[in-house]
Amino acid sequence: MTPDRVLWVYIVLLVVGGLVGWLKAGSKVSLVVSVLFAAALSACALGWLQLPLGPDLLLVALLLVFGWRLLKSKKFMPSGLMLALTVVALALRHWRW
Repeated sequence: MTPDRVLWVYIVLLVVGGLVGWLKAGSKVSLVVSVLFAAALSACALGWLQLPLGPDLLLVALLLVFGWRLLKSKKFMPSGLMLALTVVALALRHWRW
């Protein structure tokens, strides 16, 4: 599994999470933020944004967002799950296959 493939899987999960947040809780913010981050990550994966460590910096920003939301809500779903998925995605991107 390549770092870009890990990133694409994460992008899909991120958008699905935003859609679920919008459909179940009516949270437009979840949908908009997930789509914006997914677009930025997609641009990095496609090579449109040539930033050193660009995807990693975006993933770290998402770690902070999901960590903050987990601390505020004290509920694992959904922010804890997305925090765990983000940690896994970041780790797998740097795993040497």
